[in-house]
Order: sequence, then structure tokens, then C-alpha cells
Amino acid sequence: MSDKTLLFVHALTGLHPGSGTALGVVDLPVQRERHTHWPLIPGSSLKGVMRAECARKNGKDDDGVKAAFGPEPVAASDHAGAVAFSDARILAFPVRSLTGVFAWVTCPAVLTRLSRDLGLVGVDGFPSIPPVENDKAACTENSPLLADGEQLMLEEFEFSRDNSHDNDAGKVANWIAGQAMDDEGTKERLRSHLAVLHDDDFTHFVRNATEVVARVRLDYDTKTVSKGALFYEEYLPAETIFYSVVMCSDSRRPGSQLSSAADILNWLRNNAPKTLQIGGGETVGKGFCAVRLAEPTKEEKQ
Repeated sequence: MSDKTLLFVHALTGLHPGSGTALGVVDLPVQRERHTHWPLIPGSSLKGVMRAECARKNGKDDDGVKAAFGPEPVAASDHAGAVAFSDARILAFPVRSLTGVFAWVTCPAVLTRLSRDLGLVGVDGFPSIPPVENDKAACTENSPLLADGEQLMLEEFEFSRDNSHDNDAGKVANWIAGQAMDDEGTKERLRSHLAVLHDDDFTHFVRNATEVVARVRLDYDTKTVSKGALFYEEYLPAETIFYSVVMCSDSRRPGSQLSSAADILNWLRNNAPKTLQIGGGETVGKGFCAVRLAEPTKEEKQ
């Protein structure tokens, strides 16, 4: 048997899920999907940092830690863990706005994939997805992003509001705000600052509106850059939102008090941290994320 849910990841600082491969002038780019070039967080990274935090809280020899995530590497042949994380997929991306400071942007392709993944985990009722044309955006009628009531200026691009799908965009924003985050202020902001763009417009932003930062190490005596210590690193901006499919199976640990997939998922709900540090740059304040498991389904609550 298996139980499934979604894990939402909300970047609170710049995030570098590195690919380790230099592309062009960027020495350390973020990891991206091969077919879309949208950024992602590897599932192995999510599982590793989640295990580390649960072990820090409960102890590395805790029954729940070993049943959920498997034994230590030296004994990995004993049994496999009971929790699997998919790669975290992009859900909403922050983009600078002329009014309203910044917008979270998403697109029908992202929302269609989310709706499909919700079906996989047994959650129904995702709102209708507004179809959007190039150079247009669906958002709520009273959104602070609107200039003169009809135009959005995102980065250097102008978009016209598609007022035929106001209700759909508002419902999508309400759903994401209710499921993806706990902070009430952020929820309210997302409800009014989410814009649904055409797939191609969204793809342009996630490919080109990331942060590229020069990193250096200075020679202590000369106060100049040490040889080979200048490099460029790509970060996803703070406020980026991802989601991952979390799949729990029956425990494979002999004698564990957690036997069923439902037991494992319930343990994870009770022990998952509210924040995780993901990717590189921990000692320079990068990669700190708020994480949240989707609300239990009716079957889970029973």
C-alpha cells in the first residue's frame, strides 16, 4: 500500500540547487529540466535534508527516522526507506513589477501538471485553469500589479490583463495560497499578486530572470582576488515556490512500530520541520526555505 501527498517549498532566501556543470559565463548554474529548461530541486536533495532535520530532532537512531528514510549508509543493505520524494517542480516564480513590487507568475502548463499530480495523490477540486494568450496575463481585477487598471509591467515587458478569466485566476491564487504556505501575510499577498502568463512568457522569465552573483575570495595580504577564486553562481530568487510529490510505502524495517504507509505519512507530518536549508551557500545565508505538506485528504483525516 502507499500514501501520497505534496510537499510545498517556498524559498525565503536565494536558492542554489546546483547542477555542477558550467554553461557559458555562469560557472555554477542551477539544475533545470532537460525538456523545459525550468528550474527544479532534485528529489535526492529534498530527501537528504529532510532526513538530516528529522534526525537532528529525534536522533539518528530513532525508529521513525530509520523506517521512513532507511538505515545509515553503512547498513543500507538491511532495508530501504519508506518515503520517496519526486524532483520539486516549479509552481510560481517571482518577477519584478512596476507596481506592487513583484508578481508571482505561473502558466497553464505548470498548473496542468500540478492538477495531474494532485490526481496522483488523490486530491480533487483544483480550480479551472485560465487559458492565456501571448502578452496577456490573468489576474484578479483589483490586483496591485495593475497599472491604470489594465496593464502589467513585469521586468521590461508589458502585458494586458485578460479580464475574461478573473475568477479563474483568483481561484488558482486562493488554492495555492491556502496549500503552499502557513504565513498569513504571505498568503494574502499571493492571493492578490499572482499572475497567470502564457507558457512561452513564463518560460522566458524562469530562464532569464534568475540572479547571477559574482563570488570571490580575497588574498589576505594583498586584498586582491586569489588565483582561481572568482566565479559566477546562479541563484533562484527568494519567493520562488516549488512542489514535490511525496510517496510513502509500508515500512520495510523489521520490528518497527511504524508498519503501514499511513503510519509513515502520519509520522512525517508530525516530524517534518517548518524550514529547510536546501542547496549550496548555507554559510552565506542561501537556500533557506519554508516547507509545508499539503492538507490531509478526507481519508487521511479519518
